[in-house]
Amino acid sequence: MAETALAGGTAVPRETVAYNDAVIRRFTIATMFWGIVAFLAGVYIALQLAFPIFNLDLPWTTFGRLRPVHTSAAIFAFGGNALFATSLYCVQRTCRTSLFGGAHAGNFLFWGYNFFIVIAAWGYVTGVTQSREYAEPEWMADLWLTVVWVVYLVVFVGTIMKRREPHIYVANWFFLAFIVTVAMLHIVNNLAIPVDWTGAKSYSLFSGVQDALTQWWYAHNAVGFFLTAGFLGIMYYFVPKQADRPIYSYRLSIVHFWSLIFLYIWAGPHHLHYTSLPDWAQTLGMTFSVMLWMPSWGGMINGLMTLSGAWYKLRTDPVLRMMVVSLGFYGMSTFEGPVMSIKAVNALSHYTDWTIGHVHSGALGWVAYISFGALYYLVPKLWGRERLYSIKLVNWHFWISTIGILLYIIVMWISGIMQGLMWRTYDALGFLQYSFVETVVAMHPFYVVRAAGGALFLIGALIMAYNLWRTVRGDVRDEAVATPPRAATQPAE
Repeated sequence: MAETALAGGTAVPRETVAYNDAVIRRFTIATMFWGIVAFLAGVYIALQLAFPIFNLDLPWTTFGRLRPVHTSAAIFAFGGNALFATSLYCVQRTCRTSLFGGAHAGNFLFWGYNFFIVIAAWGYVTGVTQSREYAEPEWMADLWLTVVWVVYLVVFVGTIMKRREPHIYVANWFFLAFIVTVAMLHIVNNLAIPVDWTGAKSYSLFSGVQDALTQWWYAHNAVGFFLTAGFLGIMYYFVPKQADRPIYSYRLSIVHFWSLIFLYIWAGPHHLHYTSLPDWAQTLGMTFSVMLWMPSWGGMINGLMTLSGAWYKLRTDPVLRMMVVSLGFYGMSTFEGPVMSIKAVNALSHYTDWTIGHVHSGALGWVAYISFGALYYLVPKLWGRERLYSIKLVNWHFWISTIGILLYIIVMWISGIMQGLMWRTYDALGFLQYSFVETVVAMHPFYVVRAAGGALFLIGALIMAYNLWRTVRGDVRDEAVATPPRAATQPAE
């Protein structure tokens, strides 16, 4: 169906473009599938911490092996497929052209990326990893991902190059920055020497403090560009679409983009406070982390203010409500992160559950919620349905998941601060007052509540999967819900 775009305040008719949506449908299904896998693994390892009997006596079911499965499934499987789906959808619509490389390139991206996810998961459960802080799969999987990612970059840039729209919409800026920077991070962090060409074992090219700095340069910028810049691209396209409003300020979006891109790349050393990393490098990471507060909140404000004149829609549109709440979590996480990077605060928070609470407020509240909102928007469009199967189920999903997130992060904040205080408490003679075992015992009730919060989040995701499945089938519940019209998204200038 032909669309119209606003260009200089004048409605311009758009010709019909044959978009390549088949690959986006596949990535959408994979996003929901891997999301369930990631959340289920997270609930299981949370139960392992609360009740060690869940570790069983099998090596591949222990916490040490399932934890990277959960982490990578959440970030790279769920989040990665969501980014592929939304970026390829957005770049075609905003450039008014089909995907560069056609169906063959799209199919290679889908099967190639998800093949990497499978072999990486196999490496985790069998113990074939590089055994680093952010456990990476074997070197062969790393090489395969490099090939897939280069094709992704070529497809995305090629689509922009053959665009019919004179401007490049700002969401594509964020998507492109995410693709380019993750490529650089992946290659440098995974420089390794294989033990032999027929085995999976390899050794990192770096060692000692250089290896630690490289790891956290990679790990924090994986957060900065994979989990922030990429998902900001989702926000800049899907929030205006769902709200039926243009983005609040294009000037602010440009300032937000360049300041975020420049500052984030330097923040990694704040993970290495009070280590053998030189003090100047620790201070540099802390300084840039604190400075990140400003561009991060600039993006949050830009997203929230897009609803100016449309706040009433939050009463009747739970999809938009989920997107807005995701911006709230984004703002909270990007305030808490800089605070935790300050050395005096980090002395209390580091290695405690406070960090776990912080990470999950961003992962569940920001990344998952903006992804859920985008999927709720995409599925009816991709499968040609007038609306979702059930808006009431979206409401149930929203409230159950929100309660789960709040339970999770609140008990982790309490548990983390308690841990930090117990570890640094001394008696009258100057000895540590509590043993490590005593701190573990004190955390048990909080771990039980955390598992319950994760279970609620999983239940919400299962409700969503059912809702989307019924939507794909073309089923509709008898609910009087007004479907918002499609919005015209303006390019950044």
